[in-house]
Amino acid sequence: MASSVHISLGVSDLARAEDFYRKFFGEPVKSKPDYVKFVLGDPELHLALQPAHVEGPGALSHLGIRVDSANAVGRWKADLERRGLPVGEERREDCCYALQDKFWLSDPDGNRWEIYTVLEDLDQRPDASPTCCRPAPGESCC
Repeated sequence: MASSVHISLGVSDLARAEDFYRKFFGEPVKSKPDYVKFVLGDPELHLALQPAHVEGPGALSHLGIRVDSANAVGRWKADLERRGLPVGEERREDCCYALQDKFWLSDPDGNRWEIYTVLEDLDQRPDASPTCCRPAPGESCC
């Protein structure tokens, strides 16, 4: 059996979160009044949503999906825009010791997702962006 990543997010409004993630990932494999689960094949990901008291940002920096090319980043962005999700500007950035093409979007509770590809690994972090992998809500990375 292949390995996969499982993420469980506490959400303040399960219906709003389910709507967002339907647009992001497609139909859930399970949808109950107090639980929703999405299972993706590419990337292999199991995402569970459960109601929780959410107040302010937590310890989670962000979530990401690494794709294999800048073209794939563009395809993800165009597809999510067609599904009605607001996505950030696609950009090339020095971030997290790598030159990346990426864009950002946020779920209804402010959990930040980046869709990115690594173009080149870097030996040093850029001076201008010491915390680029932790964008503030409403701000783009770097």
